Amino acid sequence: MAIKVFSFFFFVYLLVEMHEISAMVPAVIVFGDSTVDPGNNNQISTVLKSNFAPYGRDYFGGQPTGRFSNGRIATDFISEAYGIKPAIPAYLDPKFDIRDFATGVSFASAGTGYDNATSDVLSVIPFWKEMVYYKEFQDKLRGYLGNDIANHHLSESLHLISIGTNDFLENYYTFPTRSSEYPVDKYEIFLIGIASNFIRELYNLGARKIAISGLPPMGCLPLERTTNIMHGSACIEEYNDVAKDFNQKLQDSVTELNRELGGIQLVMSNPYYKLLEMIQNPILFGFENVATACCGTGYFEMSYLCDRMNPFTCSDANKYIFWDSFHPTEKTNFILADHAFKTTLTVFR
Repeated sequence: MAIKVFSFFFFVYLLVEMHEISAMVPAVIVFGDSTVDPGNNNQISTVLKSNFAPYGRDYFGGQPTGRFSNGRIATDFISEAYGIKPAIPAYLDPKFDIRDFATGVSFASAGTGYDNATSDVLSVIPFWKEMVYYKEFQDKLRGYLGNDIANHHLSESLHLISIGTNDFLENYYTFPTRSSEYPVDKYEIFLIGIASNFIRELYNLGARKIAISGLPPMGCLPLERTTNIMHGSACIEEYNDVAKDFNQKLQDSVTELNRELGGIQLVMSNPYYKLLEMIQNPILFGFENVATACCGTGYFEMSYLCDRMNPFTCSDANKYIFWDSFHPTEKTNFILADHAFKTTLTVFR
C-alpha cells in the first residue's frame, strides 16, 4: 500500500514538474524580417516572396511556405527546442487560426526593418504594423482563453525579435536619403531608439520574456561579397564593423531596459560570432561553401531569381552556409538556433 501511495505522489510530482517546465515558455511569439518570416509576405502585394520551389524543398513534405530557406528557419527550431511545436505559423496565413497561434505565431515580414523607410523599399509590412497585428492577436487570445489565462500566457511566452540587416543593406547603403541625414553611428542610435520603444510597448502590453537579436556579419553575405569583386569577393569589413558596433549599442540598450522595466527578462542574442565562426572554419561544421549560396550561381540570386528553372542550384544544401545570396540554409539556421537556445535563451528554460 505504501508503495502505491508513493508511486501516486511521485506521478503527481512528475506531472507538476512537467507542467512547470512547459509553462516556462508556452508560446514563441515572433517579430522581424525574412530571418523569421514563415510566410506573411505570401499574403501581401510585394515582389519579395519565396513561396515557390526550390524554396522549401527540404521542409516538411518538400513544400515552399514563404520561408526564405530550403527548410525551416531559426525560430522553428527554437520552438521545437522548447517542446512546443516544430514550426511557427505566419499570422496572415489563412490556413491557421487562434488555436494554432496560441502556442506560437510570427508577425515578421521579409524585407522590413526598424526604419519605416526600409519597409517602403519593397512594399512590405512595416515594423509598427507588426505591433498592430500583435494587439489584434492579443484580443483573439483573450477571446479564446479568457482574460486572466491569456494575460498569464502572454507574460510567460517568449517574444523574439530578429530584424535590422535590411536597414543597412537594403536602405542606408543603397539609397541616399538616410545616409545624407545620418552618419552611420547616428543611424544606429536612431534604429536602437525604435527597438527600445518597441520593447517598451511589448512590456506595457504584458510581455515579460523578450529576446532581441543583434546583426550578423552582414558584410559576408554572398550578395555583398559579389559587389566586392575588386577585393577578391572578400567580406566587406566596413559592414561587419557596423554590425559589431550596432550590436554593442543594442546590448547597452538591453542593459538599460532591464533596469528601467521592472520584472522584465530581456536578453540580446548575438548571432555575429557564431556565424563568423562557421564562415571562417566551415569544415568544423561540415560546410564546403561559404562565399556563395546554394541557389542559382550563388552570387546574387534571391526570391524570384532563385526559382525552379535555375539550372545552377546545388543538390545538397547541407554543404552550404547560405541558401540564397542573403539567407542561411536550414542547417545554418539550426546551428544558430541551437547555439542561442543553449546560451542566451537558457534564462527562459
